[in-house]
Order: sequence, then C-alpha cells, then structure tokens
Amino acid sequence: MKRIIYVMAFAMTLPIISYTQQKTVQDTFQKEPVTLRNVVVYANKFPELLKHLTQSIKVISDKNTLNNQANTGDILLNTGAVFVQKSQQGGSSPVIRGFEASRVLLMVDGVRMNNAIYRAGHLQNVITVDNMILDRMEVLYGPSSTLYGSDALGGVVNMYTKNPQLSNTGKTTISGTAATRYASATEETRGHVDFTIGGSKWASLTSVTYGHFGNMRQGGNRQSAYPDFGKKNFTVGRYGNTDSAFANPDPDKQTGSNYWQTDITQKVLFQPKAHTQHLLNIQLSNSGNVNRYDRLSEFAVNAPVYAEWYYGPQIRNMLSYQYSANQMTGFFKELRLVASYQDVEESRITRRFKNNNRDSRWERVNVFGFNMDAKHYSGKNELHLGVESYTNYVRSTSERMNIVSGAVSRITTRYSDGPTKMSSNAVYAQHIYKFNDEWTLNDGLRFNLVNMDARFADTALMHFPFTKALQNHAAVTGNLGLVYASTNRFRLAFLLSSGFRSPNVDDLTKVFDTKTGYVVVPNKDLKPEYTYNAEINWNQYAENLSFGGSLFYTWFRNAIVVDKFQFNGSDSIVYQNIRSGVFAPQNKAKAYVAGFNLNLSWKLATYTNLEASYTYTKGKFTNAGITVPLDHIPPAFGRVGLKHGKENWQAETYLLFNGWKRIGDYNPDGEDNQQYATADGMPSWYTLNIRALVKLGKQVSLQAQVENLFNRNYRYFASGISAPGRNVILSLKAGF
Repeated sequence: MKRIIYVMAFAMTLPIISYTQQKTVQDTFQKEPVTLRNVVVYANKFPELLKHLTQSIKVISDKNTLNNQANTGDILLNTGAVFVQKSQQGGSSPVIRGFEASRVLLMVDGVRMNNAIYRAGHLQNVITVDNMILDRMEVLYGPSSTLYGSDALGGVVNMYTKNPQLSNTGKTTISGTAATRYASATEETRGHVDFTIGGSKWASLTSVTYGHFGNMRQGGNRQSAYPDFGKKNFTVGRYGNTDSAFANPDPDKQTGSNYWQTDITQKVLFQPKAHTQHLLNIQLSNSGNVNRYDRLSEFAVNAPVYAEWYYGPQIRNMLSYQYSANQMTGFFKELRLVASYQDVEESRITRRFKNNNRDSRWERVNVFGFNMDAKHYSGKNELHLGVESYTNYVRSTSERMNIVSGAVSRITTRYSDGPTKMSSNAVYAQHIYKFNDEWTLNDGLRFNLVNMDARFADTALMHFPFTKALQNHAAVTGNLGLVYASTNRFRLAFLLSSGFRSPNVDDLTKVFDTKTGYVVVPNKDLKPEYTYNAEINWNQYAENLSFGGSLFYTWFRNAIVVDKFQFNGSDSIVYQNIRSGVFAPQNKAKAYVAGFNLNLSWKLATYTNLEASYTYTKGKFTNAGITVPLDHIPPAFGRVGLKHGKENWQAETYLLFNGWKRIGDYNPDGEDNQQYATADGMPSWYTLNIRALVKLGKQVSLQAQVENLFNRNYRYFASGISAPGRNVILSLKAGF
C-alpha cells in the first residue's frame, strides 16, 4: 500500500498536459455531495431530487468521462463502481451486484435494449450505444422491476444521449463539435462530429462516429508465478485449402482482436409551446466482424481449436418517438409517452481448425415497444402511474458451407427456427410520500404478463421431443423504502424490493456449445426467476469530507442455472461431430448474493479532490443439497483517484484495482470461464493511470493520458482477453 501511495504522489508531480472543452461538468453525486439537495436524477422516469429516493444510484455526467472512452462499457469500468467482463475487444458486459447480461437491464433514451435473445452469459450489446454522443448515465443498483419490469434483477444501466437545443435568440443557430482520439495499445483511431441546428420551435441534432480498433497489445509485466499467462503464442493462416498454425512473433499482441464500428444518431425536436415537446430519435449502429478472441485463443492436442470464430456485423437500428408534457392542468401534471421500434441483427460464424465446414447462424429480432407514464401531485403525495408493452419477433436461420466445394447443408439453428414471438405487458404504480423535509416514503407495485410462443419447424437434426414451447407467466413485484435526509447533511435509507426475470427465447430454445464437449439444449419447462432484496445505504456530507456506502442482501429464488440434463433419455449427444455432455438451463437453485460498497470524497485543497470507492460481493447457490459459488460474482474491485484542476485545465492520477478470484470460488458449470484463468484463478491486479487536459482556446481542448503506466499484464475476472498494456491516448476536441 505504501508503494501505491508513493507512486500516486510521484505521478501528480509529472508535467500536466491538459483537460476540458469548458468548465468541467462534474458528477455531482460523487464530486459535489454537499449539493445533494439539488441533485436531480431520472431513475423514476421523471426528474426527481435524489434525496427523496431510497435506491442507490450512480450518476455519471462529466462529459470527459462519458465522451472520452473507447466504448460505453469502458465508461462504467473506469468509474470503479461497476465491474465489466470482456470476451473480446469489441465487447463489454456490465456486472451489477453479481448479476450480468440478461439479468441487468440496459436502457437508452427510455427504450429497453434487452430483447428476447439476450443471453445469460456475457453480452457486448452495451457498446452499440455511441459514448461520444452520451449526455449522462445513471446506474441503478439492486432489483428495479417495479418501474422497469423483467431483467432488472441486479440493476439498470440508463443511458441518455444528447438532445437538440432550441435557439433562445429568436434566430436560427448552428453549433457542433468535432473530436478525434488515438490509443497506442489498442491501435484505436476514432473520429466524431455532431452538429445542431436550432430554431425557436424546431431543432435537429446529427451525430456520426467511426472507430477502428487494431490488435490489442497486452501488458508485458507479468507476475512471476505466471510468466506466460495470456500470451498468444500462435496465429492461424490459410494457404490454399489448408489451415496452418504459426508461431506468433509477438505473443503480447492479441492477434484477431481487431474490429470497427460506425454509429449514427439523428434527432429532431419540435416544441410547439413552452411545456410540450415532440422528439424523433433515430439511432443506427453497425460493426464489422468481431472476432471472438477467447475462442480463437483455445489450443488443444497441439493445435488450435478454431480457425474462425467471429460475430458477424452487429446491427442495432432504433426509431423512437417521445412526447412529453409538464405543468398540465387536470389530475396528471406530467405525461411522458415513448413509442419505439428496434431492428437487431446478430450472427455467429465458426469453423474448426483444418475443417472446411463453416457454420453460420443468424438471428434477427424486431421489437415494438410502448411506454406511457403519468405523474400526479397532491400535497405531500406524488403518484406515478405507467403502462408498458414490448413485443419481440425472432427469426433464427443457419447453414453449413464447405469453403472448398461451396456445398451448402443444413445445421441446427441457435434458436427455434419456426415463428417465435415473445411479449411483455405491465401496469405499475410508484408512490412517494413526503412526511416533511427530512422523511420520505417510497412504495410501488407492478403487475406483469409475459407470453411466449416458440415453434420448432425442423426437428430432424436434433430430434426434439417437442415442436413448440409455450409460456404464460404472471408476476407481481414491488418496493418499499424509507429515507431520512437530515438538515445536517446525513442521509440514511432502508429499502425492500423485488425483481423478476421471465425466461426468454435464449433460455428456452437455445442450442449451443459453450466449450468443446459441452452442449446446451432447450428446456421448455423453465419458470421465471425472482429476487428479493434488503438494503441499507447512507451518506454523510461535510464541507471537505463526505463518505457513504450501501449494504445489501439479495435472495435469489427459482434461479436458472445450467446443469447436467438428459436429452431423449441420454446424458450425451453427438453435436457438430463431437460427443458432448448434455446440459440445459433449469430452475434448480436457491441462491443469495450479498455485499457492500464504500465511497469517499475528500477535498484536500481548493482545487484538489481525493475520491475512492470499494465494492465487495459474494454469492452462493444451493442445488440438490450441494452449495457451490454462484457464477458472475466479481472479486473485490474499486478505484482511488486524486484530481487537481481549474477552469482551463485539469489533471488526475488514479488506481483501478481488482482482488483475487480464487479457482475455488469459481462456479464449476456456469459462465465464469475457468479455462481462461490461471490454475489458481484470476490474480489480483492494479493499474496506475494519469490523464490531463488543457483548454487551448475558447472551444478547443487537448487531452493526453497514459493508462496502465507500469504495463502490467492482467485480465478481468471471467474474461477471455487480456487488458491493454501501457496505453498512450491522445484526444483533440473542437467546438463551433
């Protein structure tokens, strides 16, 4: 620890290069806690003072933090408040309180991103939201199903993109920004431009971002106990009609981790009168092929396992219309309506080493969504009523092509190959009662109906004993909490909440091999998962020193876990020419997740702040009387940062750290990916990072930073790719 303190002190004496386009917009919850009474959040879908809410919420509004990262997942990772798993460079899977993927809800501009094929393993979908156009993010910790419905077991990541701005001069105005970013370890080159045309009633925002990422270089400074950990010792090439493996001349370069992505956003705002707005929101995200690096690094029997394994272009198209009104006459004073359509395409292409058969599986999901929320005020009461409806249509296709002969043949689809539909409908109410300026009651209730109709048109290849999977589930969830916010800047909240997740198409109809000799098959008898959460969170605010934390315990019932299964009376089948053990998702476990978070903000001097956060989580599940670790539980992690800055410049040095994840704490059959760790588990690590920014002119800024200054080699728990080594990053931003 002394070494860490010395290193941080030394780093702060380094010459400062830089930081911000304008006076920094700070994350007020973490960096200006004394102004808590003025902090506004959107966790309840309408603006609300944070002091009236019982749920733990992380607000990220600093534009440099939001807009100057490699992707949206890296924003969360660098706050030190959310753990993020990665299977490839083009991926980021947030983990909130031990829940991940389809058990964490992603929202963008009021629209659910989670769809019927969100899997329970690891997801990269969060990176399809362009971080260079983000205006703010809010992370809701703990079950949030009352307002957000299925999937919000661990929490919600709410992302809000910038909106067009109307002119307040009476004349049409044009403004915008252009930015470019370069990073050495990831060979990142990104360019971004956005511009707004604003009139008195109409405004338009157009944004375009393109990024190319090369083969990521991992750190070369390894722990002595694991001198070869993470090295990519081979590459695969094809010459003529034969695959060959060659020695990688640079084992620290993770060949096959490159990808590119383009994001386009178009918004049109119409405000016919002062308190009424119409907003059209179009978002298009498209990537190139994204190699599944972890699978391409697998080596068995003196040869690579795969010659090809990549996700095809990931496409997310979204069209939404939002109507909002406030200061209305009548019973409801505020109204918000969001209608949306999403078109999502994903694909997986695999070919084993020295095998000419390339298997391709494609999925396309069309999602129609509608939300209406209305708010009523009466004395000390606030009543929020809402209705929600989302319908998913899934199409799953596949083929096998011999890349030499061109012959095409049938293979199993990833999901049900017939018409597949999943719908979710709900009504909900959230109530706030303000006893006085100090005490506030939060309570809410939601009723959910989830239906699924999945058809298996072709059962010849897998010999399914059924041709359809029908699901009809009703669920009731709620929350009850009490918050005390004293006039002397002490805040204490108690919260009870429940969450649920209905099995989706991925849970019910999937066929896939997560590793060689292990195949997951459908189980049409799954039931919803439920969580029940008890939490205490608190904060003490003072003029120069503020600290707080949260303590939670979550009961996880009807938990879906992947376990051994029998398919047509057998515990193994031949899948893709390999005899594989049969597994299936099943409601077999009773689990718990418990943990705590601590945070601190210390104003050391007028322009100098020290900030720290620490999170610890533990989870176990019991199945058939046997207790084992729950998967997705990250090791202890956090961040310590020292920042100094004024209006025209700012500098910061910070540590990111993870504790050990011992192999005995891994789940043996889940998604913890022991095969990508050391024999002892995933070693602890920390990185020292420095960054600085200087304002070169009225609207021009230059930022420079060095991540992983000591070039340490490390991996995030459950990840199959090593993190970047020493990474020099330069960013230039100009406004007009």
